[in-house]
Amino acid sequence: MLVLRSLLFNLFFYVWTIAVILVLVPCMLLPGDRVILAGGLLWGRGNLLALRLICGMKVEWRGFDKMPKGAILVAAKHQSAWETFAFFVPFRRPAYVYKRQLAYVPLFGWLIWKARQIPVDRGGKGVALASIAAGAERAAADGRQVMIFPEGTRRAVGAAPDYKFGVTHLYERLGVPCQPVALNSGMFWSRKSFIRRPGTVLVELLDPIPPGLPPDVFAERLKSEVEAATNRLIAESLARGEGQGPSH
Repeated sequence: MLVLRSLLFNLFFYVWTIAVILVLVPCMLLPGDRVILAGGLLWGRGNLLALRLICGMKVEWRGFDKMPKGAILVAAKHQSAWETFAFFVPFRRPAYVYKRQLAYVPLFGWLIWKARQIPVDRGGKGVALASIAAGAERAAADGRQVMIFPEGTRRAVGAAPDYKFGVTHLYERLGVPCQPVALNSGMFWSRKSFIRRPGTVLVELLDPIPPGLPPDVFAERLKSEVEAATNRLIAESLARGEGQGPSH
């Protein structure tokens, strides 16, 4: 039954994604990015609803009363593809840092461009950091949430942390609060499996980190607080008998 439900959701996911894209492409003729971002919200809500109805996978959002108003740097744990669409629900004006190659995907890439997301240019470290900073500064000036996964890619549940310098660079350049986010989505939607497990994904906003800290102090605080909270959320779900724990 778990396999069948997972297959049904995966089918829904691709059909729903294509449908949303086809509806939004004509909307690119409209000024601004708000309609496209609203489409992202619709995409996220549809997928979360389907996960709950088909797979029994729910979500519990915690600590969103802590989130500062206005422009912020959101630094989130990244365990699954789940957060790439789910975060459109609580974060209404996100500007994701993403690999520029995605911009070349037909139709989907056009929407990323229209939504003014933040591409990362391939090349040397300096080139990549400059491209991220330029897009992030424009997004922050517009009062948006700059979204970055500090480890750069999905990490397995329980894997040793691997935080990159990019998040620290943005923290220095933007001069806005950093909003750390812990989660345990990989217990229910792992990065190398099509199985979607029942249970409740836990997402928790931690205390915001104020701007102006020394870079090394910020980097250590971000990593230690996000990793401690993520481990706590994993333990909480395991105590409930939900999800799949570390495999190593």
